[in-house]
Amino acid sequence: RMKMRTSGLWILAILITLASAVYQWKTGPTYPVKGSNEITGSKITYKLLRSHGGEGDQPVVITVPDTSISGFLIFKRYKTNEKWSRKKLVREGKQLKAALPHQPPTGKLEYYIELAKGASILTIPGNETIITRFKGAVPLAVLILHIFFIFFAMLLSTRTGIESFRTSPNLKPYALWTIGLLFIGGLILGPIVQKYAFGVSWTGIPYGADITNNKTLIAFVVWLIALIAIIKNKKARPWTLFAALITLTIFMIPHSVHGSELDYSKIEIHAAIISTTLPDSPHGLSLSAKEPFG
Repeated sequence: RMKMRTSGLWILAILITLASAVYQWKTGPTYPVKGSNEITGSKITYKLLRSHGGEGDQPVVITVPDTSISGFLIFKRYKTNEKWSRKKLVREGKQLKAALPHQPPTGKLEYYIELAKGASILTIPGNETIITRFKGAVPLAVLILHIFFIFFAMLLSTRTGIESFRTSPNLKPYALWTIGLLFIGGLILGPIVQKYAFGVSWTGIPYGADITNNKTLIAFVVWLIALIAIIKNKKARPWTLFAALITLTIFMIPHSVHGSELDYSKIEIHAAIISTTLPDSPHGLSLSAKEPFG
């Protein structure tokens, strides 16, 4: 019976962890914008990306079987006053395709699609624009290990919280596993992933306000406090439950919310400074480090 009860607690912990992980992914700023629409009776379906990793441009693809429909990809750099750029969508079978120009890590573009069929115009995804963020390529092995350790840290945290409700809880080993997994997944592998993706290892406290970094740090510190309480046997249950609830809450905060973001104005200022220090061309032309966008 004890084994049956323990199995049931693990199943409950797994279900809670999976539900929170799915919620975090689907409500996050990198989850693709999916949907469908119609223009004069012709159906359009789309899955538009909000994140792009590695070299190369970001593909933009929509499914438009009606060959009489054409359109443009319209975009600009995020939080700038520059004019919108337009790229014609190219048809490949049932799809219309274009690509957003590659940006430096943490650079963002906002974009939307405009379709036309005769005199009818359809804007996708409606009255909003889509914000996409660029990042460097992260080795698959590193990314898989990071996700593995973070997932199991969340699982062990939840399981430890559930354990605190038992008559004779065995809290110490669960808490130790939680802290170990959090440390490896969040404080070692997390910064490695961030270094590959955005060029910096840590942008949380005390260097910045990156929520992803800070929530990992908070979870780790709270669990350290809970472990001390368990070892000293002082208010172990309340601290364990508190640590589990805090961890569950902060890990439900969508990944990459208020993450690193390139300030294009600083690039423009830097380019302007460089251009004023460069010598004039021997042909009488002014040299400039600034290149037109797109």
